[in-house]
Amino acid sequence: MNNPPQQRENLGLWLGLLGVFIFGLTLPMTRLATGTVDAPQMSPWFVTWARAALAGGLSLVYLLAVRAPRPTPSQRGSLLLSLAGNVIGYPLLLGWALRHVTASHAAVITSLLPLATAAAAAWLMQQRARLGFWVFAALGSALVAVYSLLRASQMDNGVPQGFGLTWADTLLVGAVLAASLGYVAGAKVTASLGAEKVISWVCVMALPITLPGAWLTWPDQTIAPLSWLALLYVGAFSMWAGFFAWFRGLSLGGPLRVSQLQLLQPFITILAAIPLLGESLDAMTLGFALLVVATVFLGRRMANAPTAR
Repeated sequence: MNNPPQQRENLGLWLGLLGVFIFGLTLPMTRLATGTVDAPQMSPWFVTWARAALAGGLSLVYLLAVRAPRPTPSQRGSLLLSLAGNVIGYPLLLGWALRHVTASHAAVITSLLPLATAAAAAWLMQQRARLGFWVFAALGSALVAVYSLLRASQMDNGVPQGFGLTWADTLLVGAVLAASLGYVAGAKVTASLGAEKVISWVCVMALPITLPGAWLTWPDQTIAPLSWLALLYVGAFSMWAGFFAWFRGLSLGGPLRVSQLQLLQPFITILAAIPLLGESLDAMTLGFALLVVATVFLGRRMANAPTAR
C-alpha cells in the first residue's frame, strides 16, 4: 500500500518535532539578535520589523507560486488580529524582555503559551472547558509567579535583581497573551483559508508596516555577524518555515498526538541556550520548567468538556 496511515502519522510526528525544534531556538536566537543591556546589538523594534519583513517577502513568493486566492473581507479581521499578536506583540515584547533575562528564564515563563492559547480559545471561540482545566491554568500561572519572585530576590554580581527582572517578566507574560490571542485568531480562519496560507497572508498583510519600520529602525552601529545570522533565523524559520512544518505535522499526525510535542519546547530552549549563549543548566529553572509543563499537559487534557451522549 502506498503511504499507509501509520507512515503518515510517523511523518507527521517527525514534522511536528521539527517545528517544535525550530520554535525552541527562537528565544536564544532573539537574544543573540538583540543582545543584552550591557552589550546591545539590534534594537527590539528593528528585530520585530525586520524578521516580519523577511517572512513577508518569503510569504509573498509562496502565495504567488501557489496562486492563493486573496482573503475575503470576513477573514481579514481575524488575520489582522493575528498580525497584531504574532507579528508585532509577541516578538516585540519578547525582544525587550530578553535584553534583561536569560533565554532559559524566558522559556519557563513562555511555557505557559499552550495553556494560554487554550484559555483564549475557550473565551473567544466560546469553547466550554472543564473546571479542572482552569484549576491547572491557575496552578501553572502561580508557579510562574513564584519562579519570578524567587528570581527577583536573587543576587547577580552582588546586585539585587528586584524591579528590573519583574518588569521583564511582565513583558514575557504580555508576549504570551499576545501570541495566544494571535494563534486563536488565526485558527478561526485556518479551516477556510489553509494553515500555511494563514501565516503567509498575515506576514504579507504586515509588509506595509514592517518594511518602513525596518528601514526607519535600521541599526546605526556595527552589528556582530552572529546577530545578523540570528535575525535571519527568526525571520526565515521562527516566523515562517517553522509554521509549515508544524501545521503539516498536525495535519498528518493528528492534532491530539502531535500537539503534545510542544511540551518539549521549553527544554529545547534551555538546552540550546547552553552552546548558543553560554548559559548554564540551572537546577531551579529546569525544575520549574518541569512543573509548569506538567500543569500544561494536565490542563490541556482537560481543555475540552466531554461530548454529550
